[in-house]
Amino acid sequence: MRADTLASVGKRERDAGGAESPVQFSVDRSSPVPLYFQLSQQLEAAIENGLLAPGSLLGNEIELAGRLGLSRPTVRQAIQSLVDKGLLVRRRGIGTQVVHSQVRRPLELSSLYDDLEAAGQKPATRVLRNTTTEADAEVAAALGIAEGAEVVLIERLRTTHGEPVAHLRNHLPAGLLRLETADLEQTGLYRLMRAAGITLHSARQAVGARAACAEEAARLDESEGAPLLTMQRTTFDDTGRAVEYGSHVYRASRYAFEFQLLVRP
Repeated sequence: MRADTLASVGKRERDAGGAESPVQFSVDRSSPVPLYFQLSQQLEAAIENGLLAPGSLLGNEIELAGRLGLSRPTVRQAIQSLVDKGLLVRRRGIGTQVVHSQVRRPLELSSLYDDLEAAGQKPATRVLRNTTTEADAEVAAALGIAEGAEVVLIERLRTTHGEPVAHLRNHLPAGLLRLETADLEQTGLYRLMRAAGITLHSARQAVGARAACAEEAARLDESEGAPLLTMQRTTFDDTGRAVEYGSHVYRASRYAFEFQLLVRP
């Protein structure tokens, strides 16, 4: 079995003694796994682990192929697979650049803000609406209130590293708590709810997918028809009262839900 260690690319990491050591990749030429896939997997792991940070330059394909000792088609295919995932971008006159790692969110009762912050993604929020409205049939059923009852509507665009990740719509019972736009731009909704003394206990959630319409594509910086993840969640406090109904849309190129499945005995 022959495994070749390839040259380093992009950001360098420091070893235990504080000196810089290259981020290296290796391929097994005797393996049935295609070389492009071996390289793309290692590049993806380096991005996910922060060894190749957002903004790191990999150079153009010709330069990269020469540095790694691989053919240009092999490197091109590896890079394209990560461009398709939204992890790399080709920039004219600059070369291939790391954009970001995909956010993987466990399916548990946590907020997007907290999950992004925990992943080192530097979340930011733009509040599009913070108002009151009448509950339609969907919202009324989710919150267990009468159709037409007054509810608080919060609509936000969540970004990381200056790029949109999700469009969030939340409905809350009127009078539950006072939400200032400035506070919503600084932190997550669940943090504000907990700070107001609301104990979040459980949630009912549905995850789906659909193609982006023109409005969603423009808002999320995607192409019309691009895949989007959807989530509807009703959150309950420790008394069983529904305290929030969220209807969110996420960029599939930037976001994924993770499931942990257990075998039933």
